[in-house]
Amino acid sequence: MLNYLFFSVLSFGIIIFAVNKAIDYYSFITIEKQMMEKADLSELSFREVLAEHRSSSGEPQTKEIVRLALEKLKASGKEVRIYDSTKQLLGLAVDGIIINDGKPLIFEKNIEKALSGSYAYTVTENHQLYFATPIQNQYYENAYVYEFVDDISYFYAIMDQIRYILFAGAGGFIVLITLASLWIARNTTKPIKLLLGAVQSFSRQEFRTVHLNRKDELGMLADGLDSMGRQLHDYIQYQKQFVSNVSHELKTPLAAIRGFSQYLVEGENENKELQKIYGHLLQESDRLTRLINELLLLSRFDKAGSNELEARKTEMNELIQQVVMNMEAKAKDKGIKIMVSKAQGEPDDEGTTKVYANINPMLMSHAIANLVDNAIKYSGNHSQINVEMEQMPSEIVIRIRDQGIGIASDELERVQERFYRAKNASTANGSGLGLSICKEIVERFNGYIDMESRIGEGTTVTIVLPRV
Repeated sequence: MLNYLFFSVLSFGIIIFAVNKAIDYYSFITIEKQMMEKADLSELSFREVLAEHRSSSGEPQTKEIVRLALEKLKASGKEVRIYDSTKQLLGLAVDGIIINDGKPLIFEKNIEKALSGSYAYTVTENHQLYFATPIQNQYYENAYVYEFVDDISYFYAIMDQIRYILFAGAGGFIVLITLASLWIARNTTKPIKLLLGAVQSFSRQEFRTVHLNRKDELGMLADGLDSMGRQLHDYIQYQKQFVSNVSHELKTPLAAIRGFSQYLVEGENENKELQKIYGHLLQESDRLTRLINELLLLSRFDKAGSNELEARKTEMNELIQQVVMNMEAKAKDKGIKIMVSKAQGEPDDEGTTKVYANINPMLMSHAIANLVDNAIKYSGNHSQINVEMEQMPSEIVIRIRDQGIGIASDELERVQERFYRAKNASTANGSGLGLSICKEIVERFNGYIDMESRIGEGTTVTIVLPRV
């Protein structure tokens, strides 16, 4: 609402400014046209004097011509001046009276421009217009400059009146627009905001009743959203329950399959092909087991409330150090070095820096380990992974940087969705649930995950948690 009013006022301000400039421009064009017509008539009168008064040799009598020209033109302006081709003032008349020794204000640029063959004028701060025009002799040379001075204060007075009317009208219009905007906000904007809030809640899978006591299109839209929300809630709950039930049902037979696969691998020592097949079967059994465990963990999140996750005050430097130690063996197999940077800050009585967050240590360890595991899986041999922690006044920031294959920019937001895998993720095995589980864990403790990545350069995953 405030933005709407701001832009409305700004728009009208720009319009008023533009109209004001347009009034100035076209008004001065009108004044200039009038002055040019006046200058043309004065030039004709001046040329008549030139034609009538010539010496026997054909040369004009300058002093006499100037005197007669002033007599004829002295009433054409508040002041009338005549200059020769050297810019010397030859004659001056003020308020219809010829002045012989006057020293008026002279704008030499006006005279120079007039001698070059074009009109020239200057308007002073006290609204005096100095208009100069060239006068040609019988050889079509610019021999004289005729200049008159007019007071155009009346023009500025009219302009001020026009501006006053314009500003008053614009002010009244802005008041009307403001009142109309308030009415629109009361009758339209608030319901739209309510509907937008409902849509945003739905996107977070937070379904609530949507109702507007209206019979128009907005009321119909609210009823439609409410119905859609109920259906989505029921469908998602059914889907989660189905996944949970299937995961539980698959766990027992999958354990049996894995046990028999392990037995076959260990018992086959002669046929290498069979041993290879049994090994592949065991590997796939392990992968399915991990998938089932991840699905069960997600099912636990879906069913558990925030108070069921057993959060407690936990020292984060120690937790991260422990996670990295557990992952070092896997990193070592690929020649990857994991570098840990602890949070810097004021040391305690024991000389160590301790940073605390209110989390479930086991779940948060699982989330960080999952991210480090991804960094190892998608990094090349003999690369480096940096695990950094930084403490802010109210937040803890954990960054995991790798030098791996990276993720395309158009896939960054989707990789945190359940079962989604990036197009280039086929280089390593995965279920597409790891990042979504990390996201669920972090968000359950009022934090969030941010990701930055470039193809071929690596990925940085940032976990932000509230500090206690």
